[in-house]
Amino acid sequence: MIFTVLTLFPAMLESFLGESLIKKAQENGLLQFNVINIRDFATDIHRTCDDAPFGGGAGMVMKVEPIHRAMEHVRKEQPGARFVLLTPHGRIFDQQAASGFARVPHLALICGRYEGVDERVSALVEDEVSIGDYVLSGGEAAALVVIDAVARLVPGVLGNEESPSDESFHEGLLEYPQYTRPRQYMGMAVPEALLSGNHEEIKRWRRKESLRRTVLRRPDLMERFRPDKEDSMLLRSIMEEMD
Repeated sequence: MIFTVLTLFPAMLESFLGESLIKKAQENGLLQFNVINIRDFATDIHRTCDDAPFGGGAGMVMKVEPIHRAMEHVRKEQPGARFVLLTPHGRIFDQQAASGFARVPHLALICGRYEGVDERVSALVEDEVSIGDYVLSGGEAAALVVIDAVARLVPGVLGNEESPSDESFHEGLLEYPQYTRPRQYMGMAVPEALLSGNHEEIKRWRRKESLRRTVLRRPDLMERFRPDKEDSMLLRSIMEEMD
């Protein structure tokens, strides 16, 4: 899978893209990254990419022309890219969105800065996403969130193909608690079910604790969750224990 990032600050991405799973996936030919400096597509001597907003107001707005030229460069070099603008006005980026993006051969992320991006850029992209209802200094941090969430869903990146299906939000639930050695620490013990060696018991415990954690910490997720018969029995048990 190819990721392209259009940004005014390429150096902000370099460290992240050169570490851990992302680095290994690149070395194995599973992921490819292109970081495009939007300033390279400005036409004046100062490589200007922002200007004052029409109508007045504080701050500066990113200009449409350099962004569009950068997009056309990407389309020429590697046709088929799906362009996504990272913006507070976009749809919320969640696990479902990540799964959809993971099926796209080439994802191109456009990072905004300053007071925002000229509205006409919206007409040039295929999608707009936001990583949450808060303000960032720019889209670079959001781009890294999208890359990390999407990349781990690309087959082979995690190594263990079962890992994505066990993680939080895969089915709309939070992940079950995890433990490792030592078995006892400061009076806190690993649950006996995980030490039993009984795979069915472990599976049942993990499912129940996933449901319990979601009920307690993210009840909003339960509003969309559709339990099967076994889940319904576990939920009843959890509710009885909570009474």
